[in-house]
Amino acid sequence: MNEHTIFNGLIIGWFVLAAVVFIALLFFVAPYGRHVRKGWGPTLSNRVGWIVMEAGAPVILAVCFVLKGNIISVTSVAFLVLWETHYVYRSFVYPFTLRGVTAKRMPISIAGMGVLFNGVNGYLNGRYIFNLSGGYAESWLRDPRFIIGVIIFILGYLLNRRADHILRSLRKPGETGYKVTDKWPYQWISCPNYLGEILQWVGWAIATWSLAGLAFVVWTAANLIPRARANHLWYRRTFPDYPPERKALIPHVW
Repeated sequence: MNEHTIFNGLIIGWFVLAAVVFIALLFFVAPYGRHVRKGWGPTLSNRVGWIVMEAGAPVILAVCFVLKGNIISVTSVAFLVLWETHYVYRSFVYPFTLRGVTAKRMPISIAGMGVLFNGVNGYLNGRYIFNLSGGYAESWLRDPRFIIGVIIFILGYLLNRRADHILRSLRKPGETGYKVTDKWPYQWISCPNYLGEILQWVGWAIATWSLAGLAFVVWTAANLIPRARANHLWYRRTFPDYPPERKALIPHVW
C-alpha cells in the first residue's frame, strides 16, 4: 500500500468524521472558554492548552515543506506563508494576548482532540501541496483560483484579527468576565471571529484547489457553526438586553 492510497483513504475518512463531529456538536458544547464545565477530567491552563493544540499545524506543514521532493518554487513559498501567517500567530502569539486567561482552565481531553486535528490536518494539506500534488507551477500564481482564494483568505484573516482585538479590548488587565460590544462587526453577528476563520479556509481551499483544502473548510465549519450557535444562545441567556436583531454567524441571515 503506497502513500497515495493511504492519503486518499485518510481524506475520505476525514470527511466522514467531520460530518459525525458536526452532528455531535449540535447536541453538546465542547467544554472550553465560556462553556467550560466539570466532568471532563484533568485540566491545564487555557494558555498552555492553546499552544499545545495549535502548535502542530505550523510545525507539521513546515516539515512537509522542508521534506518536499520538488524544487522550491515561489508558489510553494506563497502557500507556506499563508498557512504560517495564521498558525504562527494562533499558536505562539494569540495565547499571550488573552486577558484573564491565567484564571481559566481547559480539559486535557479537549487539548488532545485539538492536537489530533491539527496533526492530521497539517499532514493532509502539507503533504498534498508540497509533494503528492506534483507541485504547483509558478503560473498558478496568475490563476484566477489562486488570486480569488488569496483575496478571500486575507479578508477572512483581517476580519478574524479585528474581532479578536475588539474582544481583547473589552477586558481590562486582570478582568475575566464577558461583555457585549456593538463595535463593527459585532453589531451584526455574535461571532465575527468564527466567520473570519471560515472565510480564511474557504480562500485556502480555492487557492490550493485541493481535497485537502476542502476537507479543512468542512472541518472548520463543522466545528465553528455549532460553536457560534452555542455562543449566540449563551449571550442571549446571559445578557437580557442583548440586541435581538444580532445574528449568530451570517449578517441578516443566521
